[in-house]
Amino acid sequence: MPTPKRALSATLVRRGGDRLLFDCAEGTQRQLLRSDIGLVELEEIFLTHYHADHYLGLPGMLKTFALRGREIPLTIYGPKGLDELFRTLGRIFGRLTYPVSTVVLEPDARLEREGYSIVPFDVDHRVTAIGYSLVEDERPGRFDVDEATRLGVPDGRERGLLQRGESVTLADGRVVQPSDVLGEGRAGRKVVLSGDTAPAATVVEAAAGADLLVHEATFLADERERARETAHSTAGEAALVAREAGVKLLALTHVSTRYFGHQVVEEATQLFPATVVPRDFDLVTIPFPDRGEPELVRSGARTPQPRTNSTLVDPTSPSVSST
Repeated sequence: MPTPKRALSATLVRRGGDRLLFDCAEGTQRQLLRSDIGLVELEEIFLTHYHADHYLGLPGMLKTFALRGREIPLTIYGPKGLDELFRTLGRIFGRLTYPVSTVVLEPDARLEREGYSIVPFDVDHRVTAIGYSLVEDERPGRFDVDEATRLGVPDGRERGLLQRGESVTLADGRVVQPSDVLGEGRAGRKVVLSGDTAPAATVVEAAAGADLLVHEATFLADERERARETAHSTAGEAALVAREAGVKLLALTHVSTRYFGHQVVEEATQLFPATVVPRDFDLVTIPFPDRGEPELVRSGARTPQPRTNSTLVDPTSPSVSST
C-alpha cells in the first residue's frame, strides 16, 4: 500500500539517452514530474506481472501523454496476459493520439538494444510473472598507445577504427588488427530486477555476477509463512539470493508498510552486507566494473525544492527508485 512517504512499484533505468520504466504503479506519472527526470515521453514500458500495484498508473500516464498531443510511438512489454489487460484498460484511457503496441515476452526472449540486451526470466509468484535482466555488451580492451605507435599507426581515424574493433591498412600495405593493440575485452554492466517473487533459482541464475540486483523484500523472517503463502520473499531470503548469485549490490524494494527500512536492512545485512533499502527517489549509480562500485545516492533523482526562510521544503517523496 502507498504511505505518505513510500509509493508503489516503479523503477526507472537510465542509460545514456535511454529511459526504461519497469512497472507503472498508481501515481507514477506524478512522481516522475516531481523528479529531475520529468514526465518524459517514454518509448518503452516493461511490466513484470498484472497485480494492480504494478500497473494501475498506466492508464493515467497514457491519457496524459495523449492530452499533451504526443505522437511518438510507445511499446509496452510484459508476460502472457498483456493483450487482455490492455484491452481492459483501453476502456479507461480511450482513444490516444499516438500508436501503442504491446509485446508479449517469453522467458529468455532477448531484446537487443544498442550496446546492451534486455532479457526476461521466470520468477515464482504463483501468477504469470517475469523479471528483467539488462546486460551490456562486452567492451573492447584498453588501447595500447605505445604499441600502436611502434606499429606505425597514425593518430586519428585509424586508431579510432581499431578501438571500435576494425582492422586498418597502413600506408605501406601492412594490416593492423584490433587484437594487435587492444587488451582483453572488458565486461559491461548488468542490472537485474526481480519483480515480485519468492526466492527462486531462476533469479539466482539471471542475477549471476550482476552489478545490481533489485529484489523484492515484502516481509521479514517473522512473517516467513505469510511470504510462502503469497509467493513473496523475506529480506533474509533476498539476501541469500544475492549472496548465491555473487552480485555487487542488493537493493531491496516492495517493502511492507509494517516495517521500517532499517529493520529490513538489519535482517538482510546479516547474510549479505552489501544491501541497501532505497527510499523513494534514491538513485543507484553504476560505473563500469573497472571504474568503481555501485553506489546509493540518497534523493539523487529528486528535483531541488525552493527554500523558504532558509528551510528546505520537503514534499511527500516520489515513487520512483531510479537505478
